[in-house]
Amino acid sequence: MVIADRPEYLKKLAAFCSETTLASLGPAVVDRVKWIIADSIPVIAAGMQMPEMKAFVANHLKASPPGNAWVFGAGMKAPPIDAALLNGTAGTWLELDEGNLFAKGHPGIQVVPAAIAAAQELGANGSDLLVAVATGYEVSSRIHRAANVKLAVHPHGTYGVIGAALAVGKLKGFDTARMLELINVSATMGMTTSRQTLLDGATVRNIYTGHSGYMGTMATRLVECGFTGEVDSVAAIYGKILSDAFDPARVVHDLGSEWLVTKSYFKLHPTGRYVHSAIDALEDLLIKVPGGRLDPAEIASLDARAYMLAAMLQEKSVQTSFGARFSVPFALASIIVRGRSGLGSFDDSAVANPVIQDLAKRVVLQEDESFTARYPAEQPVSIRAVMRDGSSYEGHCVVTKGEPSRPHTVAELSGKFFDLGEAVWGKPTTQSLFDGLMQLEKIANFQEFASKLTL
Repeated sequence: MVIADRPEYLKKLAAFCSETTLASLGPAVVDRVKWIIADSIPVIAAGMQMPEMKAFVANHLKASPPGNAWVFGAGMKAPPIDAALLNGTAGTWLELDEGNLFAKGHPGIQVVPAAIAAAQELGANGSDLLVAVATGYEVSSRIHRAANVKLAVHPHGTYGVIGAALAVGKLKGFDTARMLELINVSATMGMTTSRQTLLDGATVRNIYTGHSGYMGTMATRLVECGFTGEVDSVAAIYGKILSDAFDPARVVHDLGSEWLVTKSYFKLHPTGRYVHSAIDALEDLLIKVPGGRLDPAEIASLDARAYMLAAMLQEKSVQTSFGARFSVPFALASIIVRGRSGLGSFDDSAVANPVIQDLAKRVVLQEDESFTARYPAEQPVSIRAVMRDGSSYEGHCVVTKGEPSRPHTVAELSGKFFDLGEAVWGKPTTQSLFDGLMQLEKIANFQEFASKLTL
């Protein structure tokens, strides 16, 4: 493969992918990547319990040959490409997957399923898996950060294909030339995704992350077979098609010293990320209320001001559990009525609750342009509850919980792991999985490790 005529920034990315080692990551990157992998697996397993996912697994695997890659939460194994598809799709169903405001999306759930499946197939060691996820995540995130992708485009299923491809390519030992070709091939294999799916509560949106893992894995196969990409597919897609502005220099600026992966966030609420900022503001408000609870019948209105991306999520007539996860009015109403956040506050029974639906209609959500100007460094939301007796309470969020400057505790993250995992696998298996993942760099053969656990 001739790389002399390729842009310098692509050469640097390819060399970075092929040459990065565990030692060059540094402790902070290793710790964060380890947690991204650990956080993703039980989130996938919990999402796999949805009726649509159970039907998808049964239908899809009817035509697939046997394989040795986990289909998390199904108690089955499949070929790596199919496992990447199914696990990636399940991973976004409950809206509990890791994300990154600076990468402008959710890189982890688009990279991890393909990387784990490939590590199982290849018998890679845990260190190689860590490095593969780190490089795939980092390069794809930098590409997306450097573009001004149209707001109408949903970020899942686009740059994630690049990330998944590079992670699998790393595990397969691709050299710099093949990595460069892989970047160009995978860049053209994303979807024409629609952000409107969120506002409509359309569950087709969940296939977007599955597509990333599937097509990223496919891209590595194509390169292995001699397929080639454009001279600069990245600039073509992210500078002309998905976006009208792309800065190659920004992609490689401080590459290897600044790690976007360390700026990611983890989620404790099963909602779209921008809803979290409003939930944090509500929690701040409720601290000031005697007893910490508001009587829904006594609330005249809930007035909320938010940055643009949060203010867009203002649907008041939620019809489905999935749609509930992308509605600030519904989230505020349900948490007030139910007394807490959690899966139950966004399930079918919550959607059918007339008290929640009535309160959601009393939420007035508007964009505050001064808040938008502070995003993404801050994610400000203010909420004011006006009571029928004329009294009021206010709550504010400046930085959403889970962001690097306001991180969740290890106890909170491990609590999430066990809450989701034990419901699917029971305590002994969940504990064994957790212990292994927390010492991932010590696993000599991931295939052997995986063979001991039915997930």
